[in-house]
Amino acid sequence: MAKSTQKVTLSPSRDIPFDKLVLSQSNVRRIKAGISVEELAEDIARRGLLQSLSVRPVLADDGSETGKFEIPAGGRRFQALSLLVKQKRLAKTTPIPCIVRDANSTILAEDDSLAENMQRAALHPLDQFRAFVALREKGQGDEEIAAAFFVTPQVVKQRLKLAAVAPALLELYAEDEMTLEQLMAFTVNPDHERQVQVWEAIRSSWNKEPYQIRRMLTETSVRASDRRAAFVGVEAYEAAGGTMLHDLFQGDDGGWLEDPALLDRLVTEKLQAEAEAIATEGWKWIEVSLDLPYGYSHGLRRLSGDPAPMTDDEGAAHAKLLAEYRALEEEYEGQDEFPEEIDARLGELEIEMEKLEARPLIFDDEEIARAGAFVTLDRYGELAVYRGFVRPEDEPREDADVHSGEKAEDGHGAAHSTGSHADGIGHGTVITSAGQALGANLPDDEDDGALKPLPERLVMELTAHRTLALREAVGRSPDVALTLLLLKLVNDTFRTSSSAGSCLEASVRHVYMSAQASDLKDSVVAKLVDDRHAEWEADLPLGDDAALWDYLTSLDQGSRLSLLAHCLSFGVNALHEKVNPYGAGISASGLTRRITQSDLVAQAVELDMVEAGWQPTADTYLNRVPKARILEAVREAKGEGTAQLLDHLKKGEMASEAERLLKGSGWLPEVLRRHDLAALDGAEGQGAPELVSDAEQAEDVDLPAFLTADLPGDDASMMAAE
Repeated sequence: MAKSTQKVTLSPSRDIPFDKLVLSQSNVRRIKAGISVEELAEDIARRGLLQSLSVRPVLADDGSETGKFEIPAGGRRFQALSLLVKQKRLAKTTPIPCIVRDANSTILAEDDSLAENMQRAALHPLDQFRAFVALREKGQGDEEIAAAFFVTPQVVKQRLKLAAVAPALLELYAEDEMTLEQLMAFTVNPDHERQVQVWEAIRSSWNKEPYQIRRMLTETSVRASDRRAAFVGVEAYEAAGGTMLHDLFQGDDGGWLEDPALLDRLVTEKLQAEAEAIATEGWKWIEVSLDLPYGYSHGLRRLSGDPAPMTDDEGAAHAKLLAEYRALEEEYEGQDEFPEEIDARLGELEIEMEKLEARPLIFDDEEIARAGAFVTLDRYGELAVYRGFVRPEDEPREDADVHSGEKAEDGHGAAHSTGSHADGIGHGTVITSAGQALGANLPDDEDDGALKPLPERLVMELTAHRTLALREAVGRSPDVALTLLLLKLVNDTFRTSSSAGSCLEASVRHVYMSAQASDLKDSVVAKLVDDRHAEWEADLPLGDDAALWDYLTSLDQGSRLSLLAHCLSFGVNALHEKVNPYGAGISASGLTRRITQSDLVAQAVELDMVEAGWQPTADTYLNRVPKARILEAVREAKGEGTAQLLDHLKKGEMASEAERLLKGSGWLPEVLRRHDLAALDGAEGQGAPELVSDAEQAEDVDLPAFLTADLPGDDASMMAAE
């Protein structure tokens, strides 16, 4: 006989006056969560009660009903209604929609309270976004939507920004195939096609982090913090038709400029305009360059101008600042330290006085007519102008040519060079713009896993770093410098046929580095060389050979050797160059001899390229070599196990992760290693560190969680994995 299905009976609903309702002690909610009671009261006042209260009759001791009803489920709604009654916005007798549970029900009051709170489902963010869109399409503004749902307008803007994400990606998010953080990252670029391309590229990758998505969506853009953008200004860029990308979900440092070509054109035009303004000062030439290379002024004579005197207003302002500074010092004299606000004020006064004391130089008009200036940008995007440099061909000559007896046509002889086809500006100023040599990047798919030789351009750049570091080291090592000089002179005297290819140009002829990385001029050793050069230059009586002779004669032996070492260091040449088998340039044997000899010097001065500031970054090395070289570097520094974790990555991802892993490891490419130390296993700071086992690297290497999640936990499992 078939069993009949039991019918479900629902509790009846009825309206109960507010003053007949009381809170139940059976309500399981004890901790405040979600929006406040005040916000809920405002929402009820605006749209009414959307959800009934769940109540039960209050029984007397004899089991009869008292006419009151307790609320085990809906306590926050009751509290919000109570607030409206207190505010006299709701009458005490207002009927409240209620679901009335039988007093004798077998379902406990706590059961009802717990079920109501646990069985509700929070609204999916995508549903919230779509609801906000529907409200806006029906005429509500962002502020109105924010006020209605007690969120900030920024939250509404963020949710509505999700409309910039491709519909296909929204559907993937709805199916929980990506996180909200990942979805938000796609809003940085409104190009739906590009968004889908990025997702397809990373969906099977280990790195699907939001920052990676943002990086790929903005890889062809320029950050607003870039010095070019700082120089031109975002407002000027947008006024010229440039567009921006912004991230509403996290700080974006001002956003990204989408049109690098337009930005570069605006930078060039503004630099050109600045150069034309400077040309009115009467300079013979002006060189404009976004990046001036290290040694840009080598071979040029620097004019020594006189600081411009302060105007009356500037002098009065400086005197006022100085008086306040001294008054504060006297007031707090004897105290261990200044109060914080006084210390800050003294710092402000110092800065203001330094601005007034940094006077522009005034040059002789005749010298200006044969000299020039460099116009560039500093690292912060500020205009940098270096005035007063004279080229050798523009130096004044004697009025009469000694050999021909002919008079020069004017007082400057050949000082006014001819033959330039550039347009003159101002007083015949010729403005030129030096082109920036760019190394060709290796395509991602160019390597087949073979360990190929380093690109020649990269070797030239790396040896430029090494040459500069050697110069710095030789410049502070007089004994080494003297030995090096004697070596060169002995070879020149007794073995003239084999003197070519020395690592020292003992003329001394300054060796210019034709191939150099963009960070060379800002390196630690570059600053050391420049500072030492400036100190000597300030002491030497240049321009008067008789006075210079007397000065050099008066120096003690230690100072003479230090000056010798400094001058000699500028002839150090440890550069790798292209071999020319036809006689012009260096031969293969000469290049080998130069590098071998530079190794002897490096050993003598105890050169350490790590201490000299070189680091293997994506720009300086890793993006410039095949994947096999990247893996070789990580393998030498961190072990085979770490290298295997990277071998499936694409080139750019591999380079970025390798840069992080190699930071601080002391690893150097072979061309930068000391050969005497490379022969010693595990020599600290030189070459490849001592190789570690896979088990050791799993414990010691700080790898991201997504790389270490699947690593075996013990030696036995590690061996099994192998």
